[in-house]
Amino acid sequence: MNHLIFKIAPRTLWQAAEASGVFDGAPIDHADGFIHFSTANQAVETAARHFAGQDDLLLIAVETERLGEALKYEVSRGSDLFPHLYATLPLDAVAWVKPLPLGHDGRHQFPEMQ
Repeated sequence: MNHLIFKIAPRTLWQAAEASGVFDGAPIDHADGFIHFSTANQAVETAARHFAGQDDLLLIAVETERLGEALKYEVSRGSDLFPHLYATLPLDAVAWVKPLPLGHDGRHQFPEMQ
C-alpha cells in the first residue's frame, strides 16, 4: 500500500528544485541533517507553527514507498512520530504538488490530501 507524506515549501524553493532535478531541502532541513516531512494528520499544525502568515507556499505529496530506508519515523513534537528523509528527495517520488494559499482567516487552506 502506498502512503503519502507531505512537505511544505516556498514556491521559489520548489521551482529551483524542479529546475535542477533535485530537492535537497530547505535551510532548516540542511541545519538538521534531514528533510522534514509531515503526515496528513500533522501537516496543518506544521503549517501553523512553522509557516504562519507565509503566502506562496506549496504542499508536496511524496510516496513513501519510493524513499526506501532513508526515510525514518522519529519522535518529535508532542512525542509524535514524524517522517524524516536522510537523503535528497527524488522528484519521481512526488505524487503531486498543490498550492497552499492563505485563507481570509490567515490560516492555510489545505487541499484534499489523498
